[in-house]
Amino acid sequence: MKTIKKQILVKMTCVAFALVSSVTNAQDTNPETTTIRDGFIFEFVVGGGIISLDDSAGIQTFDKSQGTFVFPDLKFGYMLNDKLAITAALPGNIYEFQNNDRHFGGFIPSVQYWVKDKWWIHGGIGLAIDTPALYDIKDDENDDWNFGCAVMASTGYEIYKKKNFALNVQSKLVLGRANLDGDTHRDAVIFNIGLGFSWL
Repeated sequence: MKTIKKQILVKMTCVAFALVSSVTNAQDTNPETTTIRDGFIFEFVVGGGIISLDDSAGIQTFDKSQGTFVFPDLKFGYMLNDKLAITAALPGNIYEFQNNDRHFGGFIPSVQYWVKDKWWIHGGIGLAIDTPALYDIKDDENDDWNFGCAVMASTGYEIYKKKNFALNVQSKLVLGRANLDGDTHRDAVIFNIGLGFSWL
């Protein structure tokens, strides 16, 4: 039963991600590029989503998901040309575990590509980071820092642009595994929708 629910959650997340991608693609009917992108990129995102966690100790399972808010969610990068950038993404979400607030995120080297003038896709693989939320660190209870591997895919559509500032709506999918003490691990599936503020 646990495996079936896990598969349903992953499939629903993939379908939602595909739908958001299709909607943003359908909105861009102008085939000509009207934007010049050059130099460094910086972006931060505000938004929310869902997180589902499972650990090998059996404390958490994918049977239950919880709402989460994005914090922090940053991106730094450099444009290689007007459509392709190399980036370092720092996705992050706050979640609750045993009455404590924790943060599941990562440091992910990635690439971003503008498929059309306003629509981009973004993805990469890197380090998963599971830590206590900085405002909720408690000695001997919520002070463990765990690391592992994560993959990320996102897509966005620029709804407003002026000079080097752009405002976009975006969705993001993060799959990660953090290694815990005692040869155990914690898996996370995160799906977010947010508003991105970009300078490029």
